[in-house]
Amino acid sequence: MPSDTARTGLDGVAKAAQAAGGKGLPPVHLWNPPHCGDIDIRIARDGVWFHEGTPIGREALVRLFSTILRRDPDGFHLVTPVEKMKITVEDAPFIAVRVDRDGEALRFRTNVGDEVEAGPDHAIRVEEDPATGEPRPYLHVRRGLEALIARPVFYELVEMASERDTDQGRRFGVASNGAWFPVGPAASDRA
Repeated sequence: MPSDTARTGLDGVAKAAQAAGGKGLPPVHLWNPPHCGDIDIRIARDGVWFHEGTPIGREALVRLFSTILRRDPDGFHLVTPVEKMKITVEDAPFIAVRVDRDGEALRFRTNVGDEVEAGPDHAIRVEEDPATGEPRPYLHVRRGLEALIARPVFYELVEMASERDTDQGRRFGVASNGAWFPVGPAASDRA
């Protein structure tokens, strides 16, 4: 059974997020409320949000919470003007579920409705699993929050990629808004 504080906190978070309205993202980076503890919200590796172990089934509520998410040095928090509650994020808080080429830009859509154009302020990076060599691609969404690029979307990026010489050797990469992002080694550099 959730504590009254957790229940009040979840309701308070939802009300504060709703108060921000549809006029862009709330300025969570400017808010410095006291830390009110942890709340049992977890964002799984696949982007599903859970509260007290149960998936949050209301897409609108997840989108609302995503607008007040902030990453601080000690972790991820839902932040309102009056409270700050720590949550658990297993990997990245968002998933990039679509990419489109729009002129010189790569435009991504996340599972929570954010639209982001890759570029100098919204970098694409790819980590490699040391054991399997599997790529884990990410897109910077806002203020330290990233989206894991879904596998089908990453395959689309690889199809758009071209080869270039870099400090790490010949690499495949994609260009967007004047920036170039390596997404993997060129075929000739794979061993």
